[in-house]
Amino acid sequence: MHGISHWDRVYENGKRLLAPGVNPLVVGLFAYLHDSCRMDDWEDIDHGERAAVWIDTLRNTYLKDVSDEEIGLLKDACRLHTIEHKTGNPTIDACFDSDRLDLWRVGIIPDPDRLATEKGKEIARNTDYKALIGY
Repeated sequence: MHGISHWDRVYENGKRLLAPGVNPLVVGLFAYLHDSCRMDDWEDIDHGERAAVWIDTLRNTYLKDVSDEEIGLLKDACRLHTIEHKTGNPTIDACFDSDRLDLWRVGIIPDPDRLATEKGKEIARNTDYKALIGY
């Protein structure tokens, strides 16, 4: 449930959420890193924190060309994506919504009132999740 298919959908959602003030690199990296340190698909509240720590280990190799500011945003988005609703930072909030718009895969219809961005709310309002879920 939290593997490459989910990450690909989060990436596609993230591209749809790009707006002024949203860093596309951070949103793209978030898609593939936010759940990368999960121990299982169910209860694993610390997986975002582990992902943030893992990002530090990638800093001098795969992420060497990513700025310190972008790394900070990426780590915050990973760390907070399961425990915060909205931060007010356009990039982090787009990361949150890119993940939450894929809740339908586990039978949960994304609630526009629980999304952090206006674009995310609009997408949730205009998507037929019942058809995706198979209701």
